[in-house]
Amino acid sequence: MTSGEDEEYPAELSSGGNFVAGPLPDDPAEIDPVDLEEIERQARRELLRVEAELNQRWPETKIEPSLDRIAALMTVLGDPQKTYPVIHVAGTNGKGSVTRMIDALLSRLGLRVGRYTSPHLQLVTERIAVDGAPIAASKYVDIYRDIAPYIGMVDNAGGPKMSKFEVLTGMAFAAFADAPVDAAVIETGMGGTWDATNVADGQVAVITPIGLDHIDYLGSDLGGIAGEKAGIIKAGSVAILAEQEPDAQRVLLERTVEVDATVARAGSEFGVLRREIAVGGQMLSLQGLGGVYDEIFLPLHGAHQANNALLALAAVEAFFGAGKDRRLDIEAVREAFAAVEIPGRLEPVRAAPTVLLDAAHNPHGARALATAIEEEFAFRRLAAVIGVLEDKDVRGVLEALEPVVSDVVVTKNSSPRAMPLDELNELALAVFGEDRVVAEPSLDAAVETAVALVEESDGGEPLAGGGVLITGSVVTVGDARTLFGKEPA
Repeated sequence: MTSGEDEEYPAELSSGGNFVAGPLPDDPAEIDPVDLEEIERQARRELLRVEAELNQRWPETKIEPSLDRIAALMTVLGDPQKTYPVIHVAGTNGKGSVTRMIDALLSRLGLRVGRYTSPHLQLVTERIAVDGAPIAASKYVDIYRDIAPYIGMVDNAGGPKMSKFEVLTGMAFAAFADAPVDAAVIETGMGGTWDATNVADGQVAVITPIGLDHIDYLGSDLGGIAGEKAGIIKAGSVAILAEQEPDAQRVLLERTVEVDATVARAGSEFGVLRREIAVGGQMLSLQGLGGVYDEIFLPLHGAHQANNALLALAAVEAFFGAGKDRRLDIEAVREAFAAVEIPGRLEPVRAAPTVLLDAAHNPHGARALATAIEEEFAFRRLAAVIGVLEDKDVRGVLEALEPVVSDVVVTKNSSPRAMPLDELNELALAVFGEDRVVAEPSLDAAVETAVALVEESDGGEPLAGGGVLITGSVVTVGDARTLFGKEPA
């Protein structure tokens, strides 16, 4: 089916022959560092070739509501998605953060975990992770080549060929079976019922807050959107529900009754008891399904991340069958949350001035971002660098950020679906006014302009206390991570 936000980064294919690394010594220390670098270069070249093949398929934003193709692929592969238990995560915002937190908790509690997320920030291998890290480019290529003949069988069975997202989902399920993993945490791309990931039957289904996004594909009715996402709640599973708008909550609860699922709701069966802003993040006390977890340090900003941590904790409790007076190991929980890293979510990439990256790309996410900025940062002046995709509610995003932003530098990211600069500039002028908007054709120029804006003075030294926020799209944040030299994570 589709991913939450389709990047489709254009890339020129490097020259070179087929990737043949040859057998590696048993001891990695025996490999010459130069050889390792060449192996990685060859793997990256072959990865680009695979991506070029996948980009010939339906893009991740095109929907044909059916699980027939992905189900057929799973059948000929021996149903790898049934060889390990699954925690399935759907919702509008927070899915990626919750998925990574669940991964961290399960790993710290002794399991080998597979993690599937979308979209990626910089490199497609980020989507398929084992042991908390993206699989190697060579492994990604090997998995694709191994299942390519079976993909061809499905393609030739009649009807539409498999989409790119369907193929990636099949690759993830196969990779996790091959590892093998003890559990998989699977994030939906978009929706739920007809999402390719829904060929898996999660024993725990997590629904993060539901709002309006992807209106062209999911519609503008909150109840209808909730109904689509509720499709991941399967018979006999445990549904972990974030606090929702009444229309969404009603639909989700109706689904749990329909399939006889057990339900636990944030704000009812579990909740955030206390949240205090701390240096580098926040200290939490969480009421889980099995008891109270106090002195939890979360190195992330924003009340929304505290709520994400709560959902992740309840999901892992449900996975292990925790209940009243049966709590997970508190030290393991503390260690897991303290080590959580969520790239592109209020992520600092530079100091003096502070530069933050956040992938908020809809009004709901932008409002959460604005609240976190207002409550946890004290910028003298904050300039936002914004690049968006043209199918988003861009005005809604700009209006959500306007109260906390001094200046806006609009730009264009690397996606073919990026909103044209003149259109984005016109929208920004309508929201912020002429004195607060600058347009720059490239991200690097936009960052330079934003830094100059927050450091400008009356002829003396640059003023301190300024900040730059780069936001508006997953693609924009991915471009920025590359610009600032961050490795894919």
